[in-house]
Amino acid sequence: MSQPFDVSRSLTAFEQDNTLVAVIEMSQSKWLVAAMIPGVTRRPLKKLDADANALLKLLQRWCEEAHKAGRAVKRIVCAYEAGRDGFWLARWLQARAIEAYVIHPASIAVSREHRRPKSDRIDTELLMRSLLGWLRGEKRHCSMATIPTMAEEDARRPGRERESLVSEQTRIVNRVKAVLALFGIGGFNPRLRKAAQQLETQRTAEGTPLPDNARAELRRDLERLCLLRDQIRAIESARLQRLTAAPATSQGPHAMVRLIARVLGIAIETADMLVNEILSRNLRDRRAVARYAGLTGAPDERGQRRREKGLARAGNGRVRRGMIQLAWRFLIFQKGSRLANWFRERTADGRRTTRKTMIVALARKLLIALWRLVTTGQLTEDIKLRPAGT
Repeated sequence: MSQPFDVSRSLTAFEQDNTLVAVIEMSQSKWLVAAMIPGVTRRPLKKLDADANALLKLLQRWCEEAHKAGRAVKRIVCAYEAGRDGFWLARWLQARAIEAYVIHPASIAVSREHRRPKSDRIDTELLMRSLLGWLRGEKRHCSMATIPTMAEEDARRPGRERESLVSEQTRIVNRVKAVLALFGIGGFNPRLRKAAQQLETQRTAEGTPLPDNARAELRRDLERLCLLRDQIRAIESARLQRLTAAPATSQGPHAMVRLIARVLGIAIETADMLVNEILSRNLRDRRAVARYAGLTGAPDERGQRRREKGLARAGNGRVRRGMIQLAWRFLIFQKGSRLANWFRERTADGRRTTRKTMIVALARKLLIALWRLVTTGQLTEDIKLRPAGT
């Protein structure tokens, strides 16, 4: 396994005399680029169109200015905040021998004044100050995001699309039931295959057929519901085909999905989400795994005050929600495991607040156990697996 990337500080020595440092404040149509040029006292600030080639020409021009000032640029570092544009620019710059980093926006400390000035120029100054501290190896200036490859980003799309489609399906079902409730109709299940046919036989509380406009609206909703079901099935079928086509002896995400899916209580959908969102990442240790999932606490301590504000929620929300749901299923399918016994011992008082707190701790322990399973192959906590090939 390769050396994990330390997001909290740079492990490369920073030589200011031969390093060109640039930060980008990005928007949809314009980029504001600020730089620190070796041998040049001024701090240039240039606004240009959202064009990667224009940015490259600007960096080359600044390198020439450093050369005229008697300094040879041996290293170019460029950084910007994570946002709508994603990671394509970082990959594009790295392919041209430029160090590119993507900063977590929430990791940058800002003024807590009630009304503070806000402009792109001020943002670039803040980005530059945070980046320089990170390059010097000082912790807690900012955190960098691990830049995924295009294949890794593409592997996440089916699971995220399916999650969006399922949410939309739930909204449509609730909307259909809400419209029918306006006319005193209950017990109608929009998920049934014959729901469109049953809609024609529905009668209001007054014994009359549904009004024309309401019936037309519900027909369109049911048509969208059928389309969503077809799209969800297409995503699931394509995923199973990819898993089947991958060699059984291969290494990588597909092998991880098959291994995680062998755990009793975990289906292909959950296994695919966990692998593509977190388990395939090169995380440093178990603390980094729990922190990325947002399953760590948020202590609030000052003087004699000691309290816990709950989950930090600074990590991946999909992983956090999925692991808490999986933890409840784990108690059903893995009753004899050490983790299930651990949970029952600490919730013996039967209080809801205790169970609510400890299920998060169980989700954290379970995620770490799954991470160890896919990274080392060691099965801990007496977790039961299905036979291979089932």
